[in-house]
Amino acid sequence: MDSSRVTFTEDELIPLSLLSQFYYCPRRAALIMLERQWQDNVHTAEGTLLHERVHSGLHESRGDVRLLRGVHLRSLELGVAGMADCIELTQAEGGASIPRLPGTWSVTPVEYKHGVVREELEYEVQLCAQAMCLEEMWSCHIGNGYIYYGADRRRKHVALTENLRRLVTAGCNGLHNMLSSCTLPMPTKKKKCRECSMQEICLPLHSRRSTDYVARLLEFAQGGSEDEEDS
Repeated sequence: MDSSRVTFTEDELIPLSLLSQFYYCPRRAALIMLERQWQDNVHTAEGTLLHERVHSGLHESRGDVRLLRGVHLRSLELGVAGMADCIELTQAEGGASIPRLPGTWSVTPVEYKHGVVREELEYEVQLCAQAMCLEEMWSCHIGNGYIYYGADRRRKHVALTENLRRLVTAGCNGLHNMLSSCTLPMPTKKKKCRECSMQEICLPLHSRRSTDYVARLLEFAQGGSEDEEDS
């Protein structure tokens, strides 16, 4: 990543975690970012507890591997800041120089999620964004990462491909455009709405009715009612 391409200031950084929300549902991300709305369900509560346990752990060594937990991240190029659950470091010639650690290291981010191993694009994008932040901060290249699933205590390997990196950049741009324009996407009913903790705030089941209602209001405001025209 070219460190000369600085496009955001520290004050303009938005939470990196919103990137996962954006790829789950842009309206959900907008409700959180623009309206400061949030509602828990059992899934989000379990995820919060898992992350609290991970972030409370100390740095540790396991054989040749050093584990850093709760590492603060930021990218002035992407315009995001956040925290990595865990970073695995293995000593490697020609690797990255890590602050306050001697030698050079290969770097592998690990993101923790509740539930069982599954395909979730938004998690992979979030993990890739963490790697891109680390690449900018530590002047290194990271080709792989892992998502650890707490329910079955397994982790999934994620190759940090060019396609994932493009999705990260596109998602960050989308979030910043949403923030600058204060645009809240209209609700759309999808299968994933059933598991979303924000159902009662988002009201996806009323999307068609709400859209028609707003359209009627606009029509009335612009043209008036038929009775007014006859009078």
